[in-house]
Amino acid sequence: MTAISIEKRNDSGKRPLRIVLPQPRGFCAGVVRAIDIVEKALQLYGTPVYVRHEIVHNKHVVDSLREKGAVFVEQVDEVPVGAVAIFSAHGVSQRVEDDAKLRDLHVLDATCPLVTKVHNEAKRYTDRGFEIVLIGHEGHPEIEGTMGRVEGKVLLVSTVDDVAELQPSDKSKLAYITQTTLSVDDTAEIIAALKERFPDIEGPSASDICYATQNRQDAVKQMIGVCDLVLVIGAQNSSNSNRLREISETRGVTSYLINDADDVQLDWFDDVHTVGITAGASAPERLVQGLVEHLGQNFDTQVDNLDVVNENVTFRLPKELRSMDNLHTVN
Repeated sequence: MTAISIEKRNDSGKRPLRIVLPQPRGFCAGVVRAIDIVEKALQLYGTPVYVRHEIVHNKHVVDSLREKGAVFVEQVDEVPVGAVAIFSAHGVSQRVEDDAKLRDLHVLDATCPLVTKVHNEAKRYTDRGFEIVLIGHEGHPEIEGTMGRVEGKVLLVSTVDDVAELQPSDKSKLAYITQTTLSVDDTAEIIAALKERFPDIEGPSASDICYATQNRQDAVKQMIGVCDLVLVIGAQNSSNSNRLREISETRGVTSYLINDADDVQLDWFDDVHTVGITAGASAPERLVQGLVEHLGQNFDTQVDNLDVVNENVTFRLPKELRSMDNLHTVN
């Protein structure tokens, strides 16, 4: 059952605007873990610490860590031999891991444990001689990392239409895995299409869509019934943030994906009485509160907090960092 608490902000002379804030939103356990790994590595080893790719897909988070001494690179060969290197939450291919060993890098792996779970599933299937169908978006770092963990050919599908084009080597030895940050509904449709075309296809016992992605999608679905407009705070290259926007759009509610309050255009609010604000799993809560404050400067706002799911998931840090106090400060 959902619970709504109401906070009223009275500001005479401004048009009323109701703001709905669903919970959960913003940082997930995998993102918190990844940020903690960078911050604690800086504390333990000093600067610089090198991070391959954006640790998570959010400019504000990356800029904050860069100011503290993290150096972000795209390739392992940009990291000095013997330096401390951190793999992003999206995971990396086996080749990247091997290249890091060749450079004698001290690696801290910030790969989300749920992404690692998908890698392990892929290995179990390939060890049994199965060809892998990977559901996901081409070019996404998580997809590149997962494909680079699979020995042999990987068949990538992004839509139901892609399923019709598949030409597996052996239809009776086929298994599917999925990117963790997709839309639950879209993934279900693709899986159904795979099972219809390949009745013998195998898949994981539970969906690979991560708990945080699903919870944030469920929260948006409950919220949009009372909203005229939805704003999703997140990076343009954030898969889970894009899915939140798409969920609103496909249900007939205008939605925008924005980096922060600076992206807001006030003409979006013409004829809007209620706006829902959520955030992707890599977006700090301070961006949500900044947007609420920005709207409060232009409207007479009432803020309703919609509690959908209570999240209490945490992930363990790498062993060498566990003894340190909690240093997480990005919010």
